[in-house]
Formats: sequence, C-alpha cells, structure tokens
Amino acid sequence: SELMEDKNIMCHVMEELDDDVDMAETKDQPRANNKSHSWLNGQCVLAVPSCSTLNPSFDLSLCRAKLEDEGFQIPDTDMETPLRTALDVPSVRRYMVFNSAFFHFIMAPVLYVVVWCAMFSTFHHYITVNNYWVLCLFVSLVSIVFTTAIIFVLHHSNKEINMNLDVRLIQVNERMVKHKLLVAVADWVQNCTGNMQLYFVYWDISHCLRALTETLEEQSSQVSDKLKKKMSHLILLTEAVDSKVVDPEVCELDVERDTDEQRPLLRSEDTSCSTSSSQQKDPKVTTNYSLIPVASLPAQAKAYQLLMTYSAAYVKLQVSQKLSGPSHHRLQPRMNHCTTAPLCFCQYITKKILQ
Repeated sequence: SELMEDKNIMCHVMEELDDDVDMAETKDQPRANNKSHSWLNGQCVLAVPSCSTLNPSFDLSLCRAKLEDEGFQIPDTDMETPLRTALDVPSVRRYMVFNSAFFHFIMAPVLYVVVWCAMFSTFHHYITVNNYWVLCLFVSLVSIVFTTAIIFVLHHSNKEINMNLDVRLIQVNERMVKHKLLVAVADWVQNCTGNMQLYFVYWDISHCLRALTETLEEQSSQVSDKLKKKMSHLILLTEAVDSKVVDPEVCELDVERDTDEQRPLLRSEDTSCSTSSSQQKDPKVTTNYSLIPVASLPAQAKAYQLLMTYSAAYVKLQVSQKLSGPSHHRLQPRMNHCTTAPLCFCQYITKKILQ
C-alpha cells in the first residue's frame, strides 16, 4: 500500500511539475503576496540546528512556524509526519551521532594514540633498537599515515548517498517537492564543536526534470546499463508481514480445541488459525527493494525517481559546499538551473550516473 501511495504521489507531483513548466513558458508574471516565489533555486530557506549533539533531534514545530513566516504553507502530513518517521527513530539517532563529523573529529586523535601505542609495543617487543627516538619517529609517521587514510575514507564516504539517512528522506522530499522545497541533514565541525542542522532548500525541479528527461531520451540505449552499474549498491532491506505463513502445529491444536458448536459452518484453510495467529506475532519476511528505476518506465518517470533518490544527498553536498564543478565544458551553462551552486541538480545526476 505504501508503494502504491508513493506511485500516486509521484504521478500527482509530475503532473503539477508539467503544469508549472507550461505556465513558466507561457507567461512570466510576478505573483504578489507570496514570498516563496522570490526565492531562487539552491537558496537555503531555513536551517534548524540539532537540539543535542549526543541525541540529535530537531524542533519540527519551530520549522513549520518559520516556514510559514517565509510564505510556505505546508500541511502536517507533508512535513512533520514524514520527518518524524524518517529521523525520530532511536537507531537513526545513534547512527547520526556515530557518523557525524564531530565524532570523526574526536575519533581521529584517539585512533592515532591507539595505533601509536599498539605499533610501539609491537616493534619494541620484536625489534631491538638502540636509539628509541628513531623508533618513536618511525611509529609516529606510520600512525599518521594510517590515521590519515582512515579519515580520508570516512570523508570520501560522506560525499556519497547515505543509505541510513539520505534514503530515509526520499519520502519526505517526495512530499516537500510539491511545495518547491528539498530537505537534507548536513553537519560539520566549526570551532571544535559539532554543527548538525536540518536544511530546507528552495528548489523548483520542473526545469531539471525536463532537462534530465531529455538526457535520458538521448541516451535511451545505454541508460539501463549505466543505472545498473552506478546504482547496483542501492538496495533497501524491508520487513513485511507474511500472513500466508502459518504454523501447522498451532493449527492442529486449534482444530482439536474447537467443538462442533463453536466451529463455523464455513471455514477455509486460511482462516482456520485466525484465533491462534492473532495471539502470536505475525511472521515477517525480509525483502530486497532496489532503488534502480524500472526499465519499462518512461523517461520522465525515471528522471523524477532519480531526482528524488539523490535529492537529500545533493542538498547535503550543496549546503556544506562539497559540490565540485564540471571538470570540462561538455555541460553547457544554459543547463545550470541553479546560480548558488557550481553544479545544478540535473547536472549532478548526469555527472554521477549517466557519464
């Protein structure tokens, strides 16, 4: 039911985006008494810091009030409810703490000391050295190289899409994009303190949707292979209740306990164990769900799914100024629909996946 709801939302949003593009092409008149139309793509509308470093959480009621002051009238079902579902989970909060830049900042010197002590004790035990300062210098250099390599790997991983955080915000952005907003969580270290914030960035994806659709149509023969190559690791593990799985032993006990008077006249095999199954927890089945767009979808639907999949990751890189511009001039300047970032949303996906 959730997948059908998401598909209905996607179709509804795509129809609204088509209408926005048509209206923008036919007339370009300013709309009065609406502050949201004064924003440009990529501009940060609101940034709300986390209430705690060790227990990340955001005041969503404050977010709603400030967004209303800026002219964005967003219902609770489009913002607060999906944000609580995505972020207000204990396991997600723990992940946000251990994957934060502040935790990496603290872990770096601790890791260096641990590696230095381990290597010094090992070399000192097996190698006889007359000058200890030579051994200390060697161990220090090796520890620095090892610690730097670990930090580089962690820093590089933060530039990729995060399955535990960015992907959870896909459903949020599918609703927020109707209000021309995209949501992401970004953090960095400033003045030796963690700075984790929830960002609301203005973005009208209608032009990016059309540009990316044209790109997919031009590369229609190679799109499937490129998507499988670049997005094969984006797989979600979901748990679903399987009502078809029934314990045969429990069913036999129920049949023996039922008397002729209590037994219904018509009882099928599926409902024979309804009493006992209601008393026990329904079995859950783990299924894999790939984020790769289905090959049979039209180009516009694929483009929309790609934009929503990488929406939180792109906004995270944009607000933290980690987006790198194009290294060549194949991407034409007219395709850049954002003046506040070196790389537009559609250009980012084209560079990330379709090249």
